[in-house]
Amino acid sequence: MKLGEKFEELREKGEGAYMPHIYYGDPSEEFSHRQVNTLAENGADLIEFGIPFSDPTADGPTFQAACERALKNGVTPTKCIRGIEKLRSDGLEIPIIVTTYYNIPYVWGVKSFLNEIKDAGAQGVIIPNLPVDEASEILSAGKETGIATIFLATPTTTEERLKKIIEATSGFLYIVNVEGVTGARETLTDSTLKLVSRVREHTDIPLMAGFGISKKEHARAVVSAGADGAITGSSLGKIYEENLENPEETLPELAGFAQEIKEGCIEGYRERSPTD
Repeated sequence: MKLGEKFEELREKGEGAYMPHIYYGDPSEEFSHRQVNTLAENGADLIEFGIPFSDPTADGPTFQAACERALKNGVTPTKCIRGIEKLRSDGLEIPIIVTTYYNIPYVWGVKSFLNEIKDAGAQGVIIPNLPVDEASEILSAGKETGIATIFLATPTTTEERLKKIIEATSGFLYIVNVEGVTGARETLTDSTLKLVSRVREHTDIPLMAGFGISKKEHARAVVSAGADGAITGSSLGKIYEENLENPEETLPELAGFAQEIKEGCIEGYRERSPTD
């Protein structure tokens, strides 16, 4: 399913979108497959599929540890792409967004990398350490391959830069809720909700809000403020890292967490005014 079709489907249903972020291969490839399928069965509308990297500068301690474990297990970009293929062959239908640090597609060959993830079954790519000013190659390759290129906006993004980001991004725009790295937080700041409203004034492109969302109330708040959905990541990692020897035992808790966040996305969307 194309990204635009998924967001249109959710609008017609009156729902905000939920996108969980996982790092593939942590603590095993088998668990990642079961985790993704569990999330999809319990409310996830898209999957953010992270390729483990040795220096994940945008990530906090939970995801840094996830990357380290996956890399120690021998997970490579090629294995990640094969993992996407397996998820598709096993019947996963929701859109997959690949998150990778730029070193990986750069070494691979940008257009070749995008073709590979497209052929595997992905719909978009997020590259957290690639500034929009230096993204001409990925933008060109994205248009040629049909892979959505998704950029991030933060509370410190200037108006001038925000316009560049909006012009460049496709699929959706990633709203970074807080300054700094990823990680679960107890509260959302006012700057988060103001950023959503500010970006919404500039564009009709779908907005997905992430970084720090760990509760149903967080998802409800960002969607009510005008985002089209919420993204979680570190909160999922914190659940299964408590039982790395038998992570499958945490699948019911992961399912319950996904259900809660999705409920928040639905409630938040239905609180919005008809003009939103």
